[in-house]
Amino acid sequence: MTLGITATVLIFCVGEWLPLDVVAIAASATLMLLGLVTPEEGISGFGNSATITVMAMFILSAGIARTGAIQSVNQFFIRWGGKHPSRQILALGVIVGPVTAFINNTAVVAVFIPVIEDWCKQRGISVSKLLIPLSYATILGGMITVIGTSTNILASGISKRLGYGEFGLFQFTQIGLITFVVGLVYLAVAAPSLLPSRIKPSRDLVQDDYGLKTYISEIVITPTSGLVGQLLSDSCLKRSAKCPYQRFDVDVLELIRNGVHFSHPLDHKVLQPRDILLVRASRKDLLEVKAEKGIEIHPEIQFGQINLGSQGEGLAEALVLANSELIGSTLKDIQFRQRYNAIVLAIRQGEKLVRERISNIPLRFGDVLLLQGPKPSLAGLQAHPDLLIINQQEINNYRRDKAGIAIAIGLGVVGLAALNLVPILVSSLVGAILMVITGCLKPGELYSAVRWDIIFLLAGLIPLGIAMEKSGATQWLSGGLVSVGEGLPGYLVLTIFFVVTSIITEILSNNASVVLLIPIAAQVAEQLGLNPLAFIFAVTFAASNSFMTPIGYQTNTMVYGPGGYKFMDFVRIGLPLNILMAIITPPLIIRIYGL
Repeated sequence: MTLGITATVLIFCVGEWLPLDVVAIAASATLMLLGLVTPEEGISGFGNSATITVMAMFILSAGIARTGAIQSVNQFFIRWGGKHPSRQILALGVIVGPVTAFINNTAVVAVFIPVIEDWCKQRGISVSKLLIPLSYATILGGMITVIGTSTNILASGISKRLGYGEFGLFQFTQIGLITFVVGLVYLAVAAPSLLPSRIKPSRDLVQDDYGLKTYISEIVITPTSGLVGQLLSDSCLKRSAKCPYQRFDVDVLELIRNGVHFSHPLDHKVLQPRDILLVRASRKDLLEVKAEKGIEIHPEIQFGQINLGSQGEGLAEALVLANSELIGSTLKDIQFRQRYNAIVLAIRQGEKLVRERISNIPLRFGDVLLLQGPKPSLAGLQAHPDLLIINQQEINNYRRDKAGIAIAIGLGVVGLAALNLVPILVSSLVGAILMVITGCLKPGELYSAVRWDIIFLLAGLIPLGIAMEKSGATQWLSGGLVSVGEGLPGYLVLTIFFVVTSIITEILSNNASVVLLIPIAAQVAEQLGLNPLAFIFAVTFAASNSFMTPIGYQTNTMVYGPGGYKFMDFVRIGLPLNILMAIITPPLIIRIYGL
């Protein structure tokens, strides 16, 4: 039964029919229902030291990021980036590598996407050349210390439960530094030629990036139109209380009357003859409006004359973050325009562009929304936890006067753990509390700082690992692997585990990989008379060895849309890096820790 539940979890993970955290919690509930774990064991993941430590580290990372402490290092990148792509990647890696060794890498990527966007615009460089290297550098940097990723912390907790003890803060720093340097050099050499310029360096967002030339039009209200005398909100050109089921996929961006431009809010405007409406709509919808409402469609207009950023209006790109409440909802469901006072002109989902019926598209993590609205409204979104504005020149809402305090708290957490004065669980919790007491974070920001999907994923997977051990499933699987590995050299067995974990983590998630494979790897090592810690470290490193797909690791998903990448871009640059890590990491583990 345990293997059946595990197989079902794997199928749901591959199929992506439900979020991973929901699948994990459902698996935990099923295990309790069938009596495979006790209720106490079923909810033990919520009180597990790894889960609480990860939660505290999210808060610490948010506190440091919220004060602008990370943002301040971008001056180094701007100063030393130079003009050559290889030098730019090296400068970027030198910054983000050490930072992500101690701070959650999703927070670092969130800070640096706007920095890279602005810097590339100044230098005339495509962001596509730098965003994948940014993601990969943070993944490699996260392996320098135990607190660099949630996967490392979880692996440490599993190692403790299996009787091999928790990892020290710098347990595998030596290997982590070597793999980081090798990986960064590879990126500096290979990325400039392997990564195409998907996003033009000097670009018109509306026309070049999102291809909206045929979707932005001007329509004229004729004297005989049925729209004359109606409020725009009652016209059914846009959804409202009186028109909840909008027939036409039309967004009114601007009203022009006698040469005067009116922007939002427009609901109260009474439409008059000869009014000109600037709209986002397909030709098909415009023809339907013409037939029913009696309007004129301007002949092919000079697109360069349309300035969606005029009269106090602005354009911005917004990235849907991993813990966003918008995920799974449509623009219609959340009444996006009313909620944020901005219109979504198009949605970029990886390499896919959505420009029609966008109000009915469920939003996903990593989607990029092209927004048009009043500049104050767009500026206000910079502090919103659901969205990340990725092309604003300057963000003024950092608590920069608290940056030194936040850094001191972070160093204190690391120092206490490194000196073994208190466990990392204790020091990280104390640090999280100090972030609030000192004003680096407001109390209400604690909850938005935590990646609750990761917390629930860990809480649901830990009971699955317990059930695997209690039911004998781990022993049965490891026994079969032992019979295969008895005639093979220990180095080869270790490498096989590394490669298998690397493949599984691309399909599932890094956290699921360590939960399922660390107990099996440790038992195989023991039965073959090899060093279990070497195998645990191999699985831990391989679980973060996720470079081949945009969905295997969260930071890859974050840069997928902003970089305009195609799926094969990750395979082209990531597969050689995966192979390189598989070649160098197992020998390093054997040399440092023994086999």
